[in-house]
Amino acid sequence: MSLDHTAVRHIARLARLAVREDELESLRSDLERVLHLFDDLAAANVDNLTPLAHPHDQSLGLRDDRVGETDRSEELLALAPFSQGGYYLVPKVIE
Repeated sequence: MSLDHTAVRHIARLARLAVREDELESLRSDLERVLHLFDDLAAANVDNLTPLAHPHDQSLGLRDDRVGETDRSEELLALAPFSQGGYYLVPKVIE
C-alpha cells in the first residue's frame, strides 16, 4: 500500500499527533514499512498449523508447600515501645 503526505497528515490527525512538515516523509516511509509487514504476515501460509499457547514447551518445577518461618508477631511486638491487641501504637500525627 502506498501512502502520500495527505494520508499521513490524516492518520496523524486521527491519532492526535502533531507532525511537522519536515517529518512527513520519514513518517510516511515508516508507516509504509509497517503496512508491508502486515501484508507479508497476511500472506503467510498458516493452514494446518496448531495454535501455540507458548512457543516453548515448559513446565514449572513444583516445590513442597511447607512453612518456612514461624509466627514471630509476639517477639516483634515486644520490641515496640507501645502495643495493644496485636497492633503497634504510634503517636497521633494528624490533628
